Amino acid sequence: MRAKPRLTYKAAGVNIDAGQALVERIKGAVARTRRVEVLGDLGGFGGLFKVPVDRMQRPVLVAGTDGVGTKIELAIQHDAHENVGIDLVAMCVNDVIVIGAEPLFFLDYLVTPRLDVDIAARVVGGIAKGCELAGAALIGGETAEHPGLEMSVDYDLAGFCVGVVEENQIIDGQGIRVADAIIGLGSSGPHSNGFSLIRRALDHTGADEQTQVGDRPLMEQLLTPTRIYADTILKLCREVSVKGIVHITGGGLIENIPRILPKGLGARLDSTAWPSHPVFDWLRDVGVAEPEMLRTFNCGVGMCVIVSPAEVDEALALLRNCGEDAWVIGKVARDRYGKVRVS
Repeated sequence: MRAKPRLTYKAAGVNIDAGQALVERIKGAVARTRRVEVLGDLGGFGGLFKVPVDRMQRPVLVAGTDGVGTKIELAIQHDAHENVGIDLVAMCVNDVIVIGAEPLFFLDYLVTPRLDVDIAARVVGGIAKGCELAGAALIGGETAEHPGLEMSVDYDLAGFCVGVVEENQIIDGQGIRVADAIIGLGSSGPHSNGFSLIRRALDHTGADEQTQVGDRPLMEQLLTPTRIYADTILKLCREVSVKGIVHITGGGLIENIPRILPKGLGARLDSTAWPSHPVFDWLRDVGVAEPEMLRTFNCGVGMCVIVSPAEVDEALALLRNCGEDAWVIGKVARDRYGKVRVS
C-alpha cells in the first residue's frame, strides 16, 4: 500500500518560517519609528496607538491610503527596494498633511507570490525610514505570500496612514480668495506618478542605466524617493495662516489644484517661476507634449501652499529655512470653470 504524500504549507508554496524570519529582521527598523503613544510591540493582531487627547481639545483623525503604482517595476528591475519603501510612506503621508494633520502611525501591506526575506526586509527598512522622516510610528503591517498568484512584478505594496488635526485647524480651502498666492515646493523628481508613461518613454528611446540626463544618471533620478513634506508643512501651519495645501500627485498641477479651490475660482500659473527638473526636460525632449506633462506629472512642484499676499514673504522664508526649494508660482483667480491655466 502506497503511503499518502505528506501535504505541508511549505510544499504548497507558503514558508511560515520565512515570514517569522522577516519579522525578526525588521524589528530594529520598526523600533526606530516608535512614538510615546504606541502601546505594545510588533507582532500583535493589531497595532495600538493612544489618541493624543491630552494635548488636543477636539482631535479629528485623518486617514489616507495609497501605493507606488508602476514605479515598483523600475524599483525591482534596478534593485531600489529601499527607495520604493520610502515612496510608499510619502504618497500616503503627503495626502494626510494637506488637511493640516500630524501623521501619527502607518501600516503597510506587501503581497508576493514567493517571499524573499532579504528583499522584503529592505522594502520594510525603507518604509521605516519614511516613517522616521514623517514622524509617524510604524505600528504593524501584513506580508502576504500568495503562491500561484499571477503578478507582473515580484511584489506589490499598499500603505495606510492615520494623522490627527484639531477640528478648528482643518485646512479645507474655504478661506481661499482671489489674488491669494500659490507657493510651489520643489519635488525630488516624478515622485510616484506617471510611471506608466515614463516606462513607455524608456522603451521608446532605449534609455537604460547608462543614460545621463544633466549631470546624473536618468535611472537614478527616476528612482529618487518621493519627498516627504510633513515636518515642513507642520511648521508652516504653526507660523502662517495657510489657506490651502495641495499634494501634486496623479493628475499633475492641472487636476490637483482645483481640488482645494472654492467654486468659481481657478488658478493662473507662470511656468517660468520655477526651474525645470532634468527628468521633465528629458520627457519633453522624447515627445511628451506640454499639456500632457501638466496633467500627468508634478513638473518639479511636489506640493502647493496657498496663502494671502501679506503672508508670502514669511511663508517663503520659513520654507527655505526648512531646506525646501520654494517659489511663488501663481495666484488664485476668478474662473467659472475652476481651471488651472499655465502660461
